[in-house]
Parts: sequence; C-alpha cells; structure tokens
Amino acid sequence: MIGQIIKRGKGKRPTYSVVIYQGKVEGQKRYQWVTCKTRREAEKKLAELVHQRDTGRTVYTRSTLGDFVTRWLKDYARQNLSPRTAEGYESIARAHLIPKLGKIELKNLKPSHIQDYYTQLLEEGKSTTTVRHHAMMLHKVLDQAVKWQLLVRNPADAVAPPRARHTDMHTLDQDQATLIMEEVKGSKYYPLFFFGLYTGMRRSEILALRWADIDLMLMTASVNRSMHRLIDRSVVFRGTKTAKSSRVVALTPATCGVLRQHLDNEMAQCHELGVKFTNDRLVFCQWDGQPLIPATVSQYWRRVTKQLGIEDIHFHSLRHSHATMMLKQGIHPKIVQERLGHSSIAITMDTYSHVTQGMQRQAADSFDKIMLNAKGIAKE
Repeated sequence: MIGQIIKRGKGKRPTYSVVIYQGKVEGQKRYQWVTCKTRREAEKKLAELVHQRDTGRTVYTRSTLGDFVTRWLKDYARQNLSPRTAEGYESIARAHLIPKLGKIELKNLKPSHIQDYYTQLLEEGKSTTTVRHHAMMLHKVLDQAVKWQLLVRNPADAVAPPRARHTDMHTLDQDQATLIMEEVKGSKYYPLFFFGLYTGMRRSEILALRWADIDLMLMTASVNRSMHRLIDRSVVFRGTKTAKSSRVVALTPATCGVLRQHLDNEMAQCHELGVKFTNDRLVFCQWDGQPLIPATVSQYWRRVTKQLGIEDIHFHSLRHSHATMMLKQGIHPKIVQERLGHSSIAITMDTYSHVTQGMQRQAADSFDKIMLNAKGIAKE
C-alpha cells in the first residue's frame, strides 16, 4: 500500500495522520507522515502526496548535508573530477561547508541557508573568486542529490553567488621577458621557462609533455594530458578536461632551436648516467626521468623574478604574457583561444578584455584612415 489515513485519538476532536511509503532511500524503507485536523483534509492531502510521489516531485531522506557531501566526495568527485579538483573540494568541505551547513538535513536546506553561507565567507575575508568557487562546488553537490532523487529541486538555483570583482592582470612586457630569460639561461629551467613564454601552455600541461608529443620537423607540440601532484605527494597524469584543451600548438623556430639543444643535452646525460632514453621520457623532468615538482618550478621562478625586482609575476603569468603579446600584435583572438586551449572565444575575450579595448581603439583609428582616403570623403 502506497498510503493510508490513520485516525488518532477519540472523542469529538480526533486527528488524522497521512502516511506515505516513499520507497527505499539509502537502503532503508522510508515513510512520510503528515498530521491533518479533519478526515476531509487528510483525504485531500493523501491524494496530493500520492500524486507527488508518482510524478517524482517529492523525495524523502533523513541525510544531513554533511553526510551527503561526504558520500558525494567518495562516490562521485573522486571518480569523475580531476584529482586536484577533488582534493580542492575535499578541503572546502572539511574546512567550511560541513562545519557551517553540515548539520542541516538535506531536505530542509533552504536558499536562505546558502545565502547566509556566502555572506559569512565574505565577512571572514574570503575573496569573491573564492566564494564563487565554493558556490560552484555546492551547486554540483546539490545537482547530484537531485539526480540521485534525494532532492526534488536544487536550492542553490535560487541563490546568486557574489559577482566576481575585476582584478588587475600582471603580465611581462618584452623587456622584462628578455631580462628573465637572460637571467635563467644556462640553468636547467631555461628550456621550460622559454617554452612556457613562447607557447602559453599551462604549467600542468608543460610538465606532462613527452618527447613523443613534440614534432621538431613540423614544429608542433601535441597537448593531450596534464600532470598533477597531490597532497600525499603522489603524481598523476590525466587527460585534458575539455575537448578544446586537447590541441596542437604551433612552435616558433626559436622554440624548436631551444628544444633541439635541450634534447641533445638530455640524450647526452642519459648516456652518461646509463639511463635509457625513450620517446616516452618527459620533456622537462629530473635526471632520472621522474616528473618535476610543480611547486619547486614555481619557487625557482619567484626567486628569479624577486632578484630582478619584478613584482607580482607568477609562473602562470607566462601564459597571460604570451596571450597579451599576441593580441597586441593583432593576432586574431580565435587563434589565441586555440593556442591557450580555452573552451570558447568568449573566455579569451573576457580574460583579456584589457587588451581588446586597446585593439578597438586601433580598429577605430584604422577605419578612420580608410574612410579619409576613400573617394568622396573630404580631407581636412
């Protein structure tokens, strides 16, 4: 029986309980109880609840948000997200989400709870970017709860995360880039830094490259995976997260020249140490072929830039610098998008809006010159 009405109490004012069987939720039989004052009200409520149950518009669970987040991390995040993303979400859950919202029953979670959570994070000094990252995770968690039929709807849909605040992007100009490359020339990181500046690839993509991915004849690099070092210090290689991230990046003659010299040095070192060289060897690695530690690469970069008096420039700034220089040279944003592996040109245009504004001025001036030189247009 799906549902029934049970009379409670005796006398002139009995109450009526409507009980609906919701099926097995999380391995246990669940029932929903609703108390009504009259038999007529109970019958109406019973029909309403049965209809909701049959059409999938109501779900019953006693899980708390904390319980479900823990389950989501174990059963979904670790299997479907990149290791670094899953680690980041676990950190958010342990430090913020579970302590602040974890005791609320999943079915009782309201948009107001979520709004208060965002406000509390901002009051604690978290940036809008960080809070938006929390919001992205929470939305994914609750979306999965809907798909697993533990919620009827996602309460996060009704809450807008704080708007992102624009922050100035720090990039290298040509003189600064040349100064850094001259400073590191001769070090083991020179080919890596040179490659990063001249390709705009992500650090994780560069450190995952194998010599099999490099074609010095056609002057290309095939990007098909990324490398990540986890909290437990293990290293994992993972395919690129989007179809656009998998791409072939054209290399400049100067980049190929640096790579050829780097390849000769690598092969000579392997021969000297008695290590077999294969095309599966990482392009940028330790002497024994083991992956470089990402944090160590970035630390060396910061040490060099600090010595040169160049502030607020991180290793990732090489990627931004590459894109900025190309756009300033008039390279079409679509080409820049393809080189960077952005999923859409809108991301490229939004990220480098400070450059495209200048391009609009150049375009306007160019249009003015064209029209002034055209027949029938008066010249001043």
